[in-house]
Amino acid sequence: MGSLWRLLTGGCRFLLVAPRLPGLLPPPGPPCYPLAARAQLQVRRGPQGPRKWGKNRQDYPRECEEGINRQINQELTAFYVYLSMSYYFDREDVALRNFAKFYFEQALEEQKHAKLLMDFQNQRGGRIIFWDIKKPSRDEWGNGLEAMEQALDLEKTVNKSILDLHKVASEHNDLVLCEFLESNYLNEQIEAIRMFGDHITNLKRLGAPENGMGEYLFDKHTLGEGS
Repeated sequence: MGSLWRLLTGGCRFLLVAPRLPGLLPPPGPPCYPLAARAQLQVRRGPQGPRKWGKNRQDYPRECEEGINRQINQELTAFYVYLSMSYYFDREDVALRNFAKFYFEQALEEQKHAKLLMDFQNQRGGRIIFWDIKKPSRDEWGNGLEAMEQALDLEKTVNKSILDLHKVASEHNDLVLCEFLESNYLNEQIEAIRMFGDHITNLKRLGAPENGMGEYLFDKHTLGEGS
């Protein structure tokens, strides 16, 4: 019977649970993969080989393709930061719900920006490379004013990254990418930077961070107007 089992399994025992038939049990021995399974693993774990360009690729400089991948990572990093801020302000010991909602909306906006870049990459025949997303620099975001100042710095960083990508596109005469960035990103970034600057000014006018009531009123009336 042991010979029959080895013949069926390639001389080894399945790691997955197989139906047990009466009188047909695996012989003792170290577990291993059958030949067919081993062949599959070799295919999956083998080298990726040279990257293939899309058939729709035309006049798409590699520097622009790499810049798009960097910007995707930048947008996803910003998404991660805003998500962290949102759930910080939603905590029971912070309890500024409209701050939480505001930062969650910013997170969704960054996620949308990343998706738009990924769609563009595929449309141009490029290849999307996902990089590691760095964790936020902190887990505690302090008071509302401190978080707004951190968010303003983040928006400036994202804007600088987009401007750098636009410069690369201009240097390589990629007019399609230039127009894409101008239509979908540059104006929005300027508006976001202005918005955060206004919020910081109004928080200070209300006495934040020393005046906790000012922070509460900003949460309730300024950020909560659309709620």
